[in-house]
Amino acid sequence: MENTLTPTVAAPVARPNRFVALLLADRHSVPLSVALHLVPGALIVAAYAFIAAPLVRAMAYPIFLAWAFALVIVLVPILFGLLWLGRYRNGRLSLRGVLHYLDRPIPRGKVIAMMAGLLVWMTVVSVALVPLDNVVYKTFFTWVPFEGAGGSATTYLDGYPHSVLLVTMLVSLPLTGFGLPLIEEFYFRGFLLPRIAHLRWGAPVLNTVLFSVYHFWAPWTVVSKLVFLFPGIWLVWRKHDIRLSIGMHPGSTLLMATVGTVAVALGLL
Repeated sequence: MENTLTPTVAAPVARPNRFVALLLADRHSVPLSVALHLVPGALIVAAYAFIAAPLVRAMAYPIFLAWAFALVIVLVPILFGLLWLGRYRNGRLSLRGVLHYLDRPIPRGKVIAMMAGLLVWMTVVSVALVPLDNVVYKTFFTWVPFEGAGGSATTYLDGYPHSVLLVTMLVSLPLTGFGLPLIEEFYFRGFLLPRIAHLRWGAPVLNTVLFSVYHFWAPWTVVSKLVFLFPGIWLVWRKHDIRLSIGMHPGSTLLMATVGTVAVALGLL
C-alpha cells in the first residue's frame, strides 16, 4: 500500500494594516501630524454646516448648541477610533499603548498643585484676552459666515428666552464643559503630541499652534489660545504627564461652563 502525505498548507498570515501601523508608530512625520491635527477641525465645521446647524435652527435653539452637537459628531468617533487602535494593539478596547504620558510620573501632591496653577492660568488669561479676540475679529474676521460669530463669549446666546438658554446651557455643560475637551486632550496631547516628541522643543510649539488653528469655527481666538494653552502643553511634553493639561483644559472649561450655567439660571445673563 502506497503511503501518501498530504502537504501541509500554512495558515494565511494576516497582513498588517499599513495605515494603522502608521498611526501607532512611535513617530509621526510632520505632514502626517499636521493632517491629523487639522482634519478633525474641518470635519467639525462640515458637521455643523450640514447636520447640526439645520437641526438646531429647526428646534429654534441658540446656535451654540449646534457647535456642541458638531463636536460630538466628530470627537466621539475619534475616541472610539483610539479605542479601536487599542484593540488592534492589545486585543481589547483600551487606550494603553495608544495614548502616552499616562504613567503619572509626578507625585500626587505636586501634580494637584500644578493642575490648580494651570487651571487658574487658563481661566484668568482666557477671560483677560477676550478684548483681544474682539479686536482680531473686528479687524480680520467679520466676513466669517457662522451665525453668532464674534469675539464675545455670549454672542452665540444672545436674543433667546431664558428657558431656552437654560436648557442649552444644561445640555452643553457635560459636553463642551468637560467631556469633549477631555477627548481633545486624549487625542491631541495623549496621542499626537508624543509622536512628534522627536522634534524636541518644537513638539509643544507645533502642537499648540495646530490645536489653536484646529478651531476653524473661531479663528479670531488663535492668538489668545497660543498664549493660554502653551504653558500646559509644554509641561505635558516636559513632564510626560497628561494629567496637567487635563486639569488645565477640561478643568477650566468645566469651571467656566458651570459659572455660565449658574449665571443663566439666576437670570444674570
